[in-house]
Amino acid sequence: MYTICKDYRKEIVIEKSRFICTLKKVHSEAEAQEFIKSIKKEFWDATHNCSAYIVDDLAQRSSDDGEPSGTAGIPMLEVLRKNGLTETAAVVTRYFGGIKLGAGGLVRAYSGSVAGAVAECGLAQKILMSRFSFLYDVNNVGRILNVLYQQDLFEIADVVYDLRAKVILKMRDEQKQEAEEWLTEHLNQKIELELEGSEYAEVPVEK
Repeated sequence: MYTICKDYRKEIVIEKSRFICTLKKVHSEAEAQEFIKSIKKEFWDATHNCSAYIVDDLAQRSSDDGEPSGTAGIPMLEVLRKNGLTETAAVVTRYFGGIKLGAGGLVRAYSGSVAGAVAECGLAQKILMSRFSFLYDVNNVGRILNVLYQQDLFEIADVVYDLRAKVILKMRDEQKQEAEEWLTEHLNQKIELELEGSEYAEVPVEK
């Protein structure tokens, strides 16, 4: 899964019509709809404010906002789908320049506007990262932390001090077994990791 790296705006001119694409990261349908409303308020005098968004597999919507049916919203949505985007909303604002583009021209204009903005703003891959923990003697944890910081298999997320020290590590799920083997070898005792929780991290995709 991917999302955009940042909110972004790009303008192009086709046959004297201005097409302004605004992209925004959204985390819910309500947030996406509020964003669309805000763009319509900002560009209240525009001819059209066509929109498309994908929050997740279930929340996907588009609107032609007065353009001929199927010439704006759906083509915009298809660009988001082809890029594998989630949590992304797009509004293309059009100021009509007096020259009609025809159905095919409108499809190319709206899809091209979104594609250009997506390409320029950059993508981030959403990778599920989990936090795993193990307990260790509180008096000796400082010594092993020096060992842990010298590897790049996982990240040390936190250390919680109590009767025993809880060391919390961050890594991808599929790295758990390898991490347990590495810890067991380097700490000279059997280490079994306990899952603390998971969340998505965004890693920019190099162009």
